[in-house]
Amino acid sequence: MMLDLLTATIVTLAASSLLLPLLQLRRIGPANLSGYILAAVLSAVMLMLGVYATGPTQSPWFGSLLAYDQLGTLFALVTVGVTLMVTVASFGYLKDVNNPVYYSLLSFTALGMVLLSFSENLLMLLVAWELMSLPTYVLAGYDRRVRSNEAAVKYAVIGAMSSAVILYAISLAYGLTGSIEIPAVVRGLVAQPSILTALTVLLFIAGFGFKMSVVPFHMWIPDAYEGAPTTVSTLLAAGTKKAGFIAAIRVVLAMTTIYIVTHSPLFTVANVLAVLALLTMTLGNIAALTQKSMTRLLAYSSIAQAGYILIGFVPFANNPSSVAATIGMTGALIQIVNHAVMKGVAFLAAALVLYELRRSDVGAYNGLAKRMPITAFTLAVALLALAGVPPLSGFWGKLMLFLSVAYGPFDWLAVAGILNSALSIGYYGYIIKRMYIDDPEVAGRVAEPRAYVIVFAAAVGLIIGIGLFPQPLINFASSAVANIIPK
Repeated sequence: MMLDLLTATIVTLAASSLLLPLLQLRRIGPANLSGYILAAVLSAVMLMLGVYATGPTQSPWFGSLLAYDQLGTLFALVTVGVTLMVTVASFGYLKDVNNPVYYSLLSFTALGMVLLSFSENLLMLLVAWELMSLPTYVLAGYDRRVRSNEAAVKYAVIGAMSSAVILYAISLAYGLTGSIEIPAVVRGLVAQPSILTALTVLLFIAGFGFKMSVVPFHMWIPDAYEGAPTTVSTLLAAGTKKAGFIAAIRVVLAMTTIYIVTHSPLFTVANVLAVLALLTMTLGNIAALTQKSMTRLLAYSSIAQAGYILIGFVPFANNPSSVAATIGMTGALIQIVNHAVMKGVAFLAAALVLYELRRSDVGAYNGLAKRMPITAFTLAVALLALAGVPPLSGFWGKLMLFLSVAYGPFDWLAVAGILNSALSIGYYGYIIKRMYIDDPEVAGRVAEPRAYVIVFAAAVGLIIGIGLFPQPLINFASSAVANIIPK
């Protein structure tokens, strides 16, 4: 039987994950051979997924375990693309004998994220979740510094709690519906609203909220992002975070369209998501204003971005058949894609500054435009895009998110989003001012490795290109919205 493209993608990633560590047994070729191999594998996977996106077909190997749709393809492309960015940037960042193991862990994470993107079975979702999470626990402590080890331990402990919460929610869902197939679970929970059903939905929100960095499940983010190698922080912020969103969309959002947490109209899931969105973006932006470490600033900014994305969930949870729901979820998916690129390249720019200047405080960015002009320009473009400044890509996602709630019962959320975006310009502009107006503390140009320059050029091209020509991404995201409610 001939392999379809999705199966070929999964098999290719599984093979690279298992075979890359064998390169450590015998040193052959250049030092970064394992990295070059993984970059080639991920490029091939991106190509296969791109072709698959033109006409998703069912795999004869996975049956009903996976959903073969545009929604999964969009998230798979995003997460694999982020892993490719991290892999290329790691060529100059990691130079020791454990290269093959490092790149194998990246490959395992990519495999988990791809499986999670397409999962339509709760047990498959749990397996994919662990396949994605376990390698990142190791990667977070990979450079063996005290702070890195502390970050890895915190991340692993809270991650284990998250997995336990998800497993408990799955067990309740199975007990209530007698099925682990997501479409059957959704239909079963719709048919029997109760306190136990409400608890199941809330447990799923809490479990997935950990990866999405939604308040109050965000407490691990700043420490983990600061302590982990910055390339790994890029993977966490721009990759695994998106996998958390697809899990929430597949499971929670499909349930919220028909379930009310209590019989009180104040406690609909739409209201719960609206409050979480407000708290997440506000706390993230206020905390970012006070940070002296660039990594922690980007970490809190990442929390705020999760709040913006949640805005798109609200009109869909309130009325999935409305025009506002389609606009909101299209905006959420666009912002997820944009955030992966914007936040990913911002973290990689911070990684290069840390690697070259041995500093992570914001003072290291004084006069950066004179010392590392390509890095400074890339970071400036990424920060402006994160703020939603037109004509960059971040503008379109925020525009659609705010429009989706501007003319309904959640119009206050649009006002809050606009005010938070204005607030974020304060700390984004502060960094740009340091790079382009302040004088450097030490004179002299600093080397900018070719691998980073290639990633920076690709990311800036995407940020500007999507900003100028957003329609193809809007069309792709809009076609994926139809797959949210399981058939």
